[in-house]
Amino acid sequence: MSRQGHPSRHLAAQKSFPEGASPSLCTEGFCARCHSCRPKMPAVQLLLLACVLWGAGARTAQLRKANDRSGRCQYTFSVASPNESSCPEQGQAMSAIQDLQRDSRAQRADLESIKGRLSSLEGLLHRLTLDQAAGPVEAQEGLQRELGTLRRERDQLETQTRELQTAYSNLLRDKTALEEEKRRLGAEKEDLARRLESSSQEVARLRRDQCPQAHSSSQDGPPGSREVSKWNLENLDFQELKSELTEVSASGILKESPSGQPRSEEGDTGCGDLVWVGEPLTLRTAEAITGKYGVWMRDPRPAHPATRETTWRVDTVGTDVRRVFEYELGSQFLQGYPSKVHVLPRPLESTGAVVYAGSLYFQGAESRTVVRYELNTETVRAERELPGAGYHGRFPYSWGGYTDIDLAVDETGLWVIYSTEEAKGAIVLSKLNPESLELEQTWETNIRKQSVANAFIICGTLYTVSSYSSPDAAVNFAYDTSTGSSRALTIPFKNRYQYSSMIDYNPLEKKLFAWDNFNMVTYDIKLSKM
Repeated sequence: MSRQGHPSRHLAAQKSFPEGASPSLCTEGFCARCHSCRPKMPAVQLLLLACVLWGAGARTAQLRKANDRSGRCQYTFSVASPNESSCPEQGQAMSAIQDLQRDSRAQRADLESIKGRLSSLEGLLHRLTLDQAAGPVEAQEGLQRELGTLRRERDQLETQTRELQTAYSNLLRDKTALEEEKRRLGAEKEDLARRLESSSQEVARLRRDQCPQAHSSSQDGPPGSREVSKWNLENLDFQELKSELTEVSASGILKESPSGQPRSEEGDTGCGDLVWVGEPLTLRTAEAITGKYGVWMRDPRPAHPATRETTWRVDTVGTDVRRVFEYELGSQFLQGYPSKVHVLPRPLESTGAVVYAGSLYFQGAESRTVVRYELNTETVRAERELPGAGYHGRFPYSWGGYTDIDLAVDETGLWVIYSTEEAKGAIVLSKLNPESLELEQTWETNIRKQSVANAFIICGTLYTVSSYSSPDAAVNFAYDTSTGSSRALTIPFKNRYQYSSMIDYNPLEKKLFAWDNFNMVTYDIKLSKM
């Protein structure tokens, strides 16, 4: 039997074509165009397999043409299987095709996996190459950075060491200077004690010569009552001695008060132009560094329970200055034992505070606000902002210290000394209402505030001091608010301790109060008669 007719050796497939169709459509090009043959049989898979096998072994394919029972033309072709001895079932053929497809997909997946691993290896090799090339450079840069950091730290340590050495040297110099100053003050104290003792003896002798009856009557008093204290410099005898030495009758200008303080005659305002400032008299020295500069004051219009002897003091070194020390008696002030300490509800700034009519007036820290603090009730009674006033170092006195706003008191009432941008740094002078702090009247002077060391007011006239550190300074300008005119002066003014941070006038005692480099001092003054 021929290979074409042997059913066990060939895979046969039948295909019906429409009339007029060429049988060549299902030859070698059938696999590319078999979809146009429109098969009638349901076994499409077998036909496709036959096409594949035909393409692989077309030389062994056999084609036969014949009519079927209905008379339609029918083409039949046969292809020999290269490795099958018998025809498999239809399900087995499909299984074989699926196995081939799975194998193909598995091989394709393996190929993609291998390609991915190769790409990863190439990337890793590239990175390793770059790391090997850049590694020494980065390591060197890291070492250089660490070396630079160490050098900077070494320079900082050396700078700090030099600063500490400089500070230590300065402290040693300050210590030496303070010890020398202490020795000088001790010698001066002893000299003053001897002079006071000699002066007291001279006063006693003069009194015995002039008033023998008073001397004899004084013998009835208790022992020691005739002696004059070495340190009570405001004692009536001492004031009389000063008056005699200046050839001014003591009885004409002094009367004894219950506290032993000199006072003006009742009804005498004592106004006039300043013509003389005496030598400073040291009453007290601050103990701590916070007393480098400050303000001390007495009330020219004392309100009960305070008296004209009551003293207030503020050490103004620091950023949160709130404590106000009150000394009920002059002896407490001289000995440094306060009877009361006020803690202000808000910090004050600089050395421009004053006490007037029972209230403390001060500038609030870092503001242009003036505050009235009532001492008896310890409450703030009024606050007022000065329009346009410079503050916190904008227009201070020449020594600095945030002295932009300076309050003052004279025979006519409460004043404030300051400057504004509009005045271009010239001193502006305003009269304040002591109750409400309203500005009653304002004057603009032609005196630059930063060119003078300090200022005070006597009888409505503003006076300025030329220097805060020169031992031989001067009261160099005066501005009269009654005429609105200024004039130059050359009244000598002594800065004994060479750092005067506060100068105020007390109209009740007719003295200047000052704070000079830890020391609280007073100056006697003379006014011309009006």
